[in-house]
Amino acid sequence: MNGAVKARLLDLDHTWSRRLQISSQPGLLRTLEIFIAHSGDSWFVLIAIGLTWWLGDSEWKDLAVALATGVIVTALAVLVIKLIVRRERPAGEWGGIYRKTDPHSFPSGHAARAVMVAVTALGLAPAWLGIALCIWAPLVCLSRVVMGVHYLFDVLAGMLLGSAIGLLIVCLA
Repeated sequence: MNGAVKARLLDLDHTWSRRLQISSQPGLLRTLEIFIAHSGDSWFVLIAIGLTWWLGDSEWKDLAVALATGVIVTALAVLVIKLIVRRERPAGEWGGIYRKTDPHSFPSGHAARAVMVAVTALGLAPAWLGIALCIWAPLVCLSRVVMGVHYLFDVLAGMLLGSAIGLLIVCLA
């Protein structure tokens, strides 16, 4: 990709991402976005997977193992890509824990994880759960941009990565 095209795409990414941000605007929408953004945190997803395994029958346990495997593979893929690309997060106040523990934004791990979980559930879980998670995942993805911890392209790349890993998990299950 030539330099001018790359610069133009990055400029569009910054502009669109800035327009979506509400992280500094107090109110109910911001509170809801914070909740949604955190619902994609790895610890929350892993607790949900652990409870699924612990409380479920053999089919639910198989789903939990597939999802846990997907979370691990996704985390490793995101880490490798982040270490190669090293794109800094957007400037901002919200999300200090993310900014301190992981200063890189491309690709979004939350987006990759949420979409991987949704795609895997769509392929392996009851339809109601797959549909619910397919509604939840894009909300998590959007919340990461809205709260200013990712650029739009970070989230789109995470969604593509999560989709690919989810499809791989479904095919291997």
